[in-house]
Amino acid sequence: MRRHVLAAVLASALGLAGCGDRQAEATWSNASGSVALSRDDAFLYAVDADNGVLSVVDTARGEKVGEVKVGRAPERVVVGPDDTVYVSNRAERSVSVIRRGDWNESARISVGVEPMGLAVSPGGDTLYVVNSTALDSAEHGTLMAVDTRSLTVRWELPVGEEPRGIALVDGGRRALISLFRHSDLVTVDLADSNRPRVSRERTDLYSRANVRTSASSDTSPMPMADTEISFRPRGMADVVVTPNGERAFAPVLWAREDPLGGSDPNMPSGGDALYGGGGSPCRTGGVVAPGLLSFDTEDGTPLVDDLDQCRPPPEHTPDFPPSTIVSPESTHAIQGPVAAVVDPSGLWIFVVNRETDNVAIIPTDRRSGPDIVNDTRSSVRQLVRVGSGPSGIAMTRDGRKAYVHNAFDHSVTTLVSDGSGAVANVRAEGAPLRLAGDVLEPQAVAGRKLFFSALDTRMTSTSVGASCASCHLDGRDDGHVWGFPDGPRQTPSLAGRQVTKTGPFHWSGEFPTLRDFLDATVRKRMGGSALDTVMVSQLSSFIDVIPAPDNPHKRDVLTEAQARGAQVFKKAACDSCHEGETLTNNKQADVGTFIISGPIQDDANVRKVGLNTPSLLGLARTAPYLHDGSATSLKDRFVQSRQSNKHGATSQLSDAEIDDLVEYLRTL
Repeated sequence: MRRHVLAAVLASALGLAGCGDRQAEATWSNASGSVALSRDDAFLYAVDADNGVLSVVDTARGEKVGEVKVGRAPERVVVGPDDTVYVSNRAERSVSVIRRGDWNESARISVGVEPMGLAVSPGGDTLYVVNSTALDSAEHGTLMAVDTRSLTVRWELPVGEEPRGIALVDGGRRALISLFRHSDLVTVDLADSNRPRVSRERTDLYSRANVRTSASSDTSPMPMADTEISFRPRGMADVVVTPNGERAFAPVLWAREDPLGGSDPNMPSGGDALYGGGGSPCRTGGVVAPGLLSFDTEDGTPLVDDLDQCRPPPEHTPDFPPSTIVSPESTHAIQGPVAAVVDPSGLWIFVVNRETDNVAIIPTDRRSGPDIVNDTRSSVRQLVRVGSGPSGIAMTRDGRKAYVHNAFDHSVTTLVSDGSGAVANVRAEGAPLRLAGDVLEPQAVAGRKLFFSALDTRMTSTSVGASCASCHLDGRDDGHVWGFPDGPRQTPSLAGRQVTKTGPFHWSGEFPTLRDFLDATVRKRMGGSALDTVMVSQLSSFIDVIPAPDNPHKRDVLTEAQARGAQVFKKAACDSCHEGETLTNNKQADVGTFIISGPIQDDANVRKVGLNTPSLLGLARTAPYLHDGSATSLKDRFVQSRQSNKHGATSQLSDAEIDDLVEYLRTL
């Protein structure tokens, strides 16, 4: 697989697309995320989640020539072989269909809950849609096949929890599906078009990335006491393949599992460096690090570094990118990879980083070379600045131009070659093209940029390089349990929970106001330099408008089981703590879940006063449960709590009543 790339670089038009001596596989895609190109590169399509529109840009003129109203919160766009455009509408359980040249929505297809990833079969007869959850259950998402002629659903297949991205391989006979929060790759066999099946539910990614911790359970919420530092992948939003279909790549975040703590001289005075101070993959700084996972598409094998050693396992040659993305510039971090595209030669991958407003250009099959000119540990050949909140990238089929959609600026940045050869030959051409305006209030617009920024020195330091969104993925949660000094703490979701009304804050309830909490988090943990009243107001405004996740269990009228569960909710005295519109009394309670043994224990002072009662809003989409993530399902929690009767009056409940209670809780 290794190739001598420098010669290819010097010969390429873009400076990055080597002389392609192979035909691109029919299932290779030149775009991902919120932007795509027509088959002849004449039109650029960008979806705007805020405005609910698809913008059409004439690439030759560099002008917007059309706007199509689609469904609510459009997230992804893909173009079929016949130039039909498909848009997944995340907040509307639908996919919009647009015919080239007729800049109107021609049809809207009903699909599953929060549709995200899209792919079209090489023959164009099937549209594949990845739904975050099924229509009747939040416990798993689905892959759905739609007949593009009749626009009817052929079949739907469960594919794991919170799936997000999709790539087709093997001529469209297999699909690779990325799972978002608990990141891994699922393989679906599509050879029989009427009888798809999951051929691989998960890989051994975790054990390969944590060679020294391979003996620990892959499903345990916290590492075992005798392990070294270990990391879990989170936020796998996309998956892309090389033109020859041999390798797949997935941007990801690595989250540390072990106890956090220590001091850092670079932090502000009094800072405890909980989010910095080392203990990150390949010593990148913060406890959340950007990564790029590689997979062999033939058998789905992960090609991943041992993150403690920062090198491939002995059985692998380093012919794939490092699993951790390290910035080549000490003053400009890389964080929040959400989309990627492999260039037509297959030699380079362009990774879009939403939290640092840049694109990292990385070799796909090596880690060093004379064209990578820096004295850092980075294998990033070039880092290119773009606009705010980039969420997608599309590359022309000759590799000469790339377009990056900046979601928070509602604009597109064009990347081109500047002709300077092998050192630094990609640049942003001209000013970004503005496609739409803001619909959020100005305070929320500013707050979103603060929330997602791992670059703004007011919010974080270069030694930490993390944003609020690094843990609160999409403003929700990452399903991760962090080893704070006061105990294990699962990331709570912020979406749709009216958080600003639920003080005190944090699991331990130690912060009486949101200002106190943000000050401790931003300045003392993330290394930010300032947090004034204006910034607090802006962050609060954005947190208040983060939409709640779509809930497949919520209906206009309760089912019989849900109605019975509402009565059980009162019978078990759940409403004595979970009350009012926010479903919390904002008080401390001991429900018998404190951890008093193992490597990460709840602090004795916290155990005296109890934990802050969390809101139950959006409960169906926030598994696992409890502050330590030890309850994988709601039913598990209540079966456990019946033994102590401390978490509500549950000892008196029958199995049938617990089932009804769970049905009701899922509606909240």
